[in-house]
Amino acid sequence: MAVDLMAESNDEINRLNIAKSLVRGNLPRKYNEVLISDFFSRKLNVNPGDEVTFIGSTMYGGMAYYNFVVSGTLSFGVMALDRGTIIADIEAVREALNMEGAAGEISGFLADGYYSSKKAGILTAEFNGEISDASDVFSPVMVRLEDQAGMDVLVDLSKSMVAIVSGIFIIAMSLVLWNAGLLGGLRRYGEIGIRLAMGEEKKHVFLSMIYESVMIGVAGSVIGTSFGLFFAWLLQTKGIDISSTMKGTSMMVPSVIRARISAPDFYIGFLPGVVSTLIGTALAGIGIFKRQTAKLFKELEA
Repeated sequence: MAVDLMAESNDEINRLNIAKSLVRGNLPRKYNEVLISDFFSRKLNVNPGDEVTFIGSTMYGGMAYYNFVVSGTLSFGVMALDRGTIIADIEAVREALNMEGAAGEISGFLADGYYSSKKAGILTAEFNGEISDASDVFSPVMVRLEDQAGMDVLVDLSKSMVAIVSGIFIIAMSLVLWNAGLLGGLRRYGEIGIRLAMGEEKKHVFLSMIYESVMIGVAGSVIGTSFGLFFAWLLQTKGIDISSTMKGTSMMVPSVIRARISAPDFYIGFLPGVVSTLIGTALAGIGIFKRQTAKLFKELEA
């Protein structure tokens, strides 16, 4: 893996969590120094300071031999990486593979830092239409994340998990609010009985309860959404540092987790907040039309 290790900024090192994954030795200080996985180094009996020879092929298909010096070992906590990862400075790799000024693959990130299939698709189509040349074997080709081998399953899985978690939460909150609306309507049967005894029409009583539940649902959803967005904004800007819980794993993930405020966050809470309350009140209000005047006066006398 070629990484810009010699850059003044530590963006690549931080993004790949290289510094925190260091087990032995230190980060490369020279362009011909490399980092290898600790599991791989112990299996081959290679230690920091030893010289290793890379044998591969150049970008033109010829044999490539290049000497590196191991500066340190890494452990990411992921067997796929720990089995045989080698990380070197990008300029050293270019020299070793006779590909100065070139790259086999470049990972790009959208400006807002979040992946969007739609945005990536538009960007890919524009790039390949203007720059990519199918007749040139060295012409760059841009592909989306899910267009790479095996990545489409991971992208679809992540989207499905978000939808499942959100759906379960919405259903659970809908049941709670539905139950609250139902109990609230049932507890008001005494009030409803008095209103009916005073000559108020059943339809008017029912509609007044529906209007009231809509107003309560809208007001509660607005207040609840405001509180939720405030705490989500704090989590988005400040984040939560979970590095203390990851000391034994050293996985290639950021140690600070953050929230992300998106457009659906502003209205998704109105679904359980208004609809569920409305349905609960409506179910409780059905009993209004079943109440008989004779039974009503008996209840009032009791």
